Amino acid sequence: MRAHVLRTAGGSFSLEDLAQSAPQEGEVLVQVAACGVCHTDLHVIKGEVAFPMPCVLGHEISGWVEQTGPGVEGLTEGDRVVCSFIMPCGTCRHCARGHEDLCEEFFAKNRLKGQLYDGSSRLSDASGRPVAMYSMAGLAEFAVVPATGVFRLPDDIPLDKAAILGCSVFTGYGAVHNVGDVRAGDTVAVVAVGGIGLNIVQMAAAHGAERIVAVDISDDKLELARRMGATDTVNSRDEDPQQAVRALTDGHGVDVAFEAFGSAATVRTAVDLVDDGGRVVLVGIAPAGVEAQINIAHVVRRKIQILGSYGARAGRDMPAVLALVAEGRISLDDLVTDTYPFAEADRAYKDLDARRIRGRAVVTIGAGG
Repeated sequence: MRAHVLRTAGGSFSLEDLAQSAPQEGEVLVQVAACGVCHTDLHVIKGEVAFPMPCVLGHEISGWVEQTGPGVEGLTEGDRVVCSFIMPCGTCRHCARGHEDLCEEFFAKNRLKGQLYDGSSRLSDASGRPVAMYSMAGLAEFAVVPATGVFRLPDDIPLDKAAILGCSVFTGYGAVHNVGDVRAGDTVAVVAVGGIGLNIVQMAAAHGAERIVAVDISDDKLELARRMGATDTVNSRDEDPQQAVRALTDGHGVDVAFEAFGSAATVRTAVDLVDDGGRVVLVGIAPAGVEAQINIAHVVRRKIQILGSYGARAGRDMPAVLALVAEGRISLDDLVTDTYPFAEADRAYKDLDARRIRGRAVVTIGAGG
């Protein structure tokens, strides 16, 4: 099969023929229809996050079941599916407690070594050398995915747009529902409204937030945030976001502030925007080693909670995400703003790096790419 291979950090993809081994116990072979373009992949491409090379990136996919391995139940050949980027092992101490988003095996084997749970990759190149897998290595014509991360897709959700459910929408749900605990009547700020931030906006609206303030430096992204449910927008290039948000909230600040970019500056901004007793939810992945300074006395005296959120719980939360989409409470139409054919995956990530993508982009593969 063909796949986009990254051989050196800072380099470009090369479209290569790779050998794809059959799915093993508890695994599913998926013919990929589309793969989302995520900033986390970009960190690996730029060498800001360490990962084994050569590798295949792409961690939010949709497609069709091509083959199931031994022990897989509830999925059959031809099923339309979407895959979560966290593919929990199901057996580690965190998974056993229902915290699949903290799966130790996923981080130790996949995120650090580019392997699946038997300690090996399903990919190898023409020389026989193993090729590391970032999640399921979705920038390819086929992908082997642990069945814990594979979910049937309702017929009325288009396959190409459904790809973003596996990370962008999934992560937004985890941040809003599980960690931010947004409830009807809450006030919310979202700092950085790219692909993840827009989903946080939309999820907050779906959870009944009364006021949702989107903060970004791009008027185009802020306009899209309004369409996603933001009640107010602040361009932080033009005005001080802390002053603007407090003016919108009777001088108090918001109940929950989400940071969706991953920089020291945006983290500090999010902390500045919450009311006394408020929650700051950090969602954006920063390059390795980035640290943010905060006013410790302010956080302590004002009882501010600073919380991390990484993805969501696949088994429990992906069905809830699919239900929200099926009910029309989450729309994918405005979120997917850019589409690239398979051959142009490298250009998609260059456009992402240059901030030319307003919402979320997808690379179409089996769906006509």
